[in-house]
Amino acid sequence: MAELCARIESVATLQGAAIMGVVNTTPDSFFDGGRYADRVSAEARVDAVLDAGAAVVDIGGESSRPGAPLVPPLEQIARIAPALARAVLRGALVSIDTTSPEVAHFALERGARIVNDVSCLGNEELGRVAARFDAALVLTHARGPMSRMSGFSEWPDADYGDVVVDVRREWEAARDRAVALGVRPEHVWMDPGLGFSKNARHSLELLGRLDELAPVSPVLVVGPGRKSFISAVDPSSPAERLGGTVAACLIAAERGARLLRVHDVREVRQALAVSRASRRPREAAHAG
Repeated sequence: MAELCARIESVATLQGAAIMGVVNTTPDSFFDGGRYADRVSAEARVDAVLDAGAAVVDIGGESSRPGAPLVPPLEQIARIAPALARAVLRGALVSIDTTSPEVAHFALERGARIVNDVSCLGNEELGRVAARFDAALVLTHARGPMSRMSGFSEWPDADYGDVVVDVRREWEAARDRAVALGVRPEHVWMDPGLGFSKNARHSLELLGRLDELAPVSPVLVVGPGRKSFISAVDPSSPAERLGGTVAACLIAAERGARLLRVHDVREVRQALAVSRASRRPREAAHAG
């Protein structure tokens, strides 16, 4: 198993899942837009997610909320640079959340090891950049840019036949293209894309059937943090979705997710710890 996979697997085995802590250096992200847009707050956010127990720091300079405008590469680079430098200085495993090959190259050249691509390889040059640096490439399933979504969790219900089967097929096609571009197969990781080109029902069904997707990817990544599908179950604003986030993370971990992308690192790590501790007596009894 490749070193990056082994590193994630080691933490996931110990904790139930490894945690990817979100650092949005954007003014317009749906939950924390503007909170970490300056150097001091961005560096403090990196410290906070690492001190809370994140195994990966995911840094992004462009919002992926529905209708968000594209951000030029140079502006993304200016936004992410302080957080990236801080995370690398602390020896963190860094993911760059971008669909831009230029931004990915900048980050990988300076120590990032993972590219988090929410376009499902919409730009093949991104795969070439990942291959050049022998980086892991998280391909988040989507059927186009988020600008195509009219609102949060608003997507035609009939656009999928069986959402799990369709997502798997389309993701495997993107994976095969990435491998053809030079990315090692063990470095192509799946994120089923909760909320990306999907309505709430699609996202909830994917969450409930993650065990059907886990065998497809060396590392199954799931990002339920504060997302709008939670409000379909309990009407709520992003600020009120911590409980739903924690529940979704526990479900995802039970169904095979090895890396959870969240804003609330400490709370999710704590929930995983309680879940794991509660199983130890039963596991010990079975072992005996």
